[in-house]
Amino acid sequence: MENSRRDFIKKTGLATATIGGIGLGISSKSYARIIGANERINVAVMGLNSRGSSHASSFNKLPNVEVTYLCDVEDGAIKNGLNAVSGAARLPIIEKDIRKLLLKTDFDAISIATPDHWHAPATLMALAHGKHVYVEKPCSHNPFESEILIEAKNKYRKILQVGSQRRSFPSIIEAVNEVRGGIIGNPYLAKAWYTNNRKSIGYGKKIPVPSTLNFELWQGPAPRKNYQDNLVHYNWHWFWNWGTGECCNNGNHEIDCCRWFLGVDYPTKVTSAGGRYAFKDDWQTPDTQITAFEFGNEKAITWEGRSCNNFPIGEYDRGFTIYGDKGTLLNDGGASIKIFDENKKLVKEYSSATKAETTNLVSSTGDLDLVHFENFFESIRGNSTPTASIEEGHKSVLLCHLANIAQRTGSALHCDPKNGHILNNPEAEGLWKRKYEKGWEMKL
Repeated sequence: MENSRRDFIKKTGLATATIGGIGLGISSKSYARIIGANERINVAVMGLNSRGSSHASSFNKLPNVEVTYLCDVEDGAIKNGLNAVSGAARLPIIEKDIRKLLLKTDFDAISIATPDHWHAPATLMALAHGKHVYVEKPCSHNPFESEILIEAKNKYRKILQVGSQRRSFPSIIEAVNEVRGGIIGNPYLAKAWYTNNRKSIGYGKKIPVPSTLNFELWQGPAPRKNYQDNLVHYNWHWFWNWGTGECCNNGNHEIDCCRWFLGVDYPTKVTSAGGRYAFKDDWQTPDTQITAFEFGNEKAITWEGRSCNNFPIGEYDRGFTIYGDKGTLLNDGGASIKIFDENKKLVKEYSSATKAETTNLVSSTGDLDLVHFENFFESIRGNSTPTASIEEGHKSVLLCHLANIAQRTGSALHCDPKNGHILNNPEAEGLWKRKYEKGWEMKL
């Protein structure tokens, strides 16, 4: 019966469908081609050095979506964005200042793939100007920011999708349903990890800002710091003024999945061990971090991050494991899932390639991110709802922020299980919100 249902979905190209009971908005290309120009969504992309250029390229593959504006403050990044859409029938217009871009009325939505300190402020600005928003993870630089984004989404009544794309992967959705159906019994522990082989960033030299970069606008909401030569484009991740460390940068993905599979929301206790162990340089955030999140006396999540040693755990350099009292689930860091019974026998396996074929939604290269992007645009059209809502995005990024706060204060955090707020720890509570450059404060 389940196979027949999937065949029906695939052949008829329904605008929306559910797989295994959890809603996933999907639309077939054949359907989208005939819905007319009035269904076309014009989108801008902000932040183009890497991920944003991937956004622009992917959006161009979707029917009735047109990239009309590109926004960045650095000339090389703008070139990357233009190269990403070089095959488009009409090239997008360049606007370096997001404040000027948001005054324009001829586009509907914006995707934000900037450095972390810009994610929530740009999202708030865009919502206030009547734009739908796709914001990359982490959806906030600190807990306060994603809380205010929830309020803003409700106030301005626009679609807000978080870049936790695994929430749209059909294989993971189906596996969540299997776990909720009892295939591994009671899931009580989740373990996530991420490894890399990043090198030292050295000690940056204070040099004049390159003529190709508007560093004032690049800093935007963040308190002003001097420019140095080991900051732009990527190393800002490891400075607290602009970045959020590896836990928010990459751990966010697997931690989000762990929380999803366990069915938990806010923690009661958070601890973190680690530091900048591998090198001595300007890097401020941990390169080695082991965090633990407790949810009462019933469930827990751990995350291990090793930015500078990529020896895998098992066979995977990133991924997560869900432990139950009747079995175990293993993820490879992407869309592939294996489920084992209590005797370690493989009982079910989902491959990303198989799931991509059955959905008929991905590109010829099997780019599953397209499923998540399409969910965003179908939500704008009213045919679906975001699979990675800001409400869920906040709960997951909050775990990452709490891990960093525990690390920075050297304390075990006790939290209110109703909202995750820190209890009886003034030093830690002081990191719930950041200081902003004057005139850039986040306000509804």
